[in-house]
Amino acid sequence: MPDANRSDLVLGIVGTGTMGRGIAQIAVAAGIGVLLLDARPGAAEDARAGIAATFDMLAGKDRMERGAAEAAKARLRPVDGEAALAGCHVVVEAIVEDLEAKRALFARLEPIVGEDCLLATNTSSLSVTAIASGCARPGRVGGFHFFNPVPLMKVVEVIDGVLTDPRTGDALTGLARRMGHRPVRAADTPGFIVNHAGRGFGTEALRILQDGIASFDEIDRILRDAAGFRMGPFELLDLTGLDVSHPVMESVYGQFYHEPRFRPSHVLRQRLTAGLLGRKAGRGFYAYEGGRQVPLPAPALPQGERRPVWIAADEPGWRDDLAGIVDGAGWQLDPGEVPAAGSLCLVAPLGRDATTTALALGADPARTVAIDLLSGTLSGPPFGTSARRVLMTTPATAAAFRDTAATLAAADGTPVSLIHDSPGFVAQRTLATIVNIACEIAQQRIASPEDVDDAVRLGLGYPLGPLAWGDAIGPHRLLRVLGALLDATGDPRYRPSLWLSRRARLGLSLLSPEG
Repeated sequence: MPDANRSDLVLGIVGTGTMGRGIAQIAVAAGIGVLLLDARPGAAEDARAGIAATFDMLAGKDRMERGAAEAAKARLRPVDGEAALAGCHVVVEAIVEDLEAKRALFARLEPIVGEDCLLATNTSSLSVTAIASGCARPGRVGGFHFFNPVPLMKVVEVIDGVLTDPRTGDALTGLARRMGHRPVRAADTPGFIVNHAGRGFGTEALRILQDGIASFDEIDRILRDAAGFRMGPFELLDLTGLDVSHPVMESVYGQFYHEPRFRPSHVLRQRLTAGLLGRKAGRGFYAYEGGRQVPLPAPALPQGERRPVWIAADEPGWRDDLAGIVDGAGWQLDPGEVPAAGSLCLVAPLGRDATTTALALGADPARTVAIDLLSGTLSGPPFGTSARRVLMTTPATAAAFRDTAATLAAADGTPVSLIHDSPGFVAQRTLATIVNIACEIAQQRIASPEDVDDAVRLGLGYPLGPLAWGDAIGPHRLLRVLGALLDATGDPRYRPSLWLSRRARLGLSLLSPEG
């Protein structure tokens, strides 16, 4: 196997579109000679010129030394045909995402390149095993999946197909490190790590929307403000485009033989049929003008009268948090073991919906409003309500008591979202779903716990890796949320991963590997 750190390493890149250019840029910056090949006449030279202009720009802004930029540019060489790749130590294909096209390319390259040359595929969705199966020496074929834009997304998935020699993955791992990226090693499964782990965010948000719990824009506000995501799920769907997102959802669902955790929603299919693709079409979940999202104002918060507040909470310490909200607003706390007539019943459930909580406590459902104390931003305690408070009513909650709860929650200026009854509110169930899928990736030995977390954090921009996030929330809490969802809905999508349930019961970190 080639030594990734050899000074005379030569990397061939076939396909000089966005991904091929990005890989070439970081490779020559790392001191690697790069041969650029594209089937379209002139494309390789265009790529060289474009990459060279990027280095000139970086040097002009003092983000790169001029000498280093000139040396990197000198390592780029466009070539005219596949025969010119004969001396490469590694060839990376970044051509069209088509299985037969990739298999045909590698079949043509095998007799051209040396016996120790590695063939790497930048596929994001195809089976590395299927690509390699058409080769005479499939052991030297591995996945090398970068993310766009390559220079900024500092992670690359190194994929071991069923027939891949482990030394191939080792060499690609070393090459990724040399190019300044974090390599994460994964078995060849649908979605690899990042696109597999990312299923929870969008599919659970769609389920919440489908069930009428909250509007799409309110879900986005909650998951941005109360859970710390950079973008809401519907903003993200608009950005990527439904013509991309929905087929990927259907593909992953089908490749996992209809695993309920990855079930798509008919909501996307309907919107795709209607042409509401997202930003590229000028309209998706949101409207766009000049490529910019037209803001949707938050609904006006109802104003209610002040009244005594009776509190109850599912978690130790949460009662004190509720009392702090009441005291901070200068309202009267109802100290009774049971709520007095006329008091607002403010409850803080974990996993349970407001209806189940009210009935379990013997509280009047017409006066009960639930508040989510699990969600919060990462700038403060893991379980805070500083960025947004989320209130949830029972189907029987009277408007007067809903309005009172909203006025109380907003008394200190904190934004408030009102949602309909749901086990796990919005943030609790979304975070539990994300962490549960990541746990299952670890359980199936698709990747190590550390690689799962780094892949998702770097590849999806989550504030924490999902397993570390699960530890911050508490595995036992997430287990309760999933259990409540499973009990309430009967949907097997919420069945807990054994990785989560065992570590929750043993008091272990979700990042802890098998003993």
